[in-house]
Amino acid sequence: MPPATAMAGHRYPDTEPYELSRVKIREFADAIGDPSPLYRDLAAARAAGHRDLPAPPTLAVVVTQPATRQASNDPAVGIDYTRVVHGEQRFVHHLPLCAGDTVTARVEIVDIRAAGGNWLMTTRTELRRVDDDVLVCTATSTLVERGVREASAD
Repeated sequence: MPPATAMAGHRYPDTEPYELSRVKIREFADAIGDPSPLYRDLAAARAAGHRDLPAPPTLAVVVTQPATRQASNDPAVGIDYTRVVHGEQRFVHHLPLCAGDTVTARVEIVDIRAAGGNWLMTTRTELRRVDDDVLVCTATSTLVERGVREASAD
């Protein structure tokens, strides 16, 4: 059974709050091999105009990727996750994520469509600060459910 295209436009409940700490920012910078002092040294971060340690831009995936599982694991959507590959990921940072920020993720299915024998599901995830509901990052992700291979005649 194909995925439910009628689920396009569906929005999921906001995730539990996620608090960014200086430790998490430093650990993520280490994990991606970024030696920038902005992610480790509060004085350097403040000298660069940040209110605290800024998060590396890709740290947003730590919050957004688990949040999008609400859509990919939803039985009403009908994606067969055993046949899924990651198609595309984009981040638009409206403001820097900084240590001390607590955010929630708001996931919406933007589109579900057939393309070239595959199914594509695109989601948009907004990261919003809990204390003032300000949008800090928008992540757009496309998952590809690969088509069923035809049996070959040997």
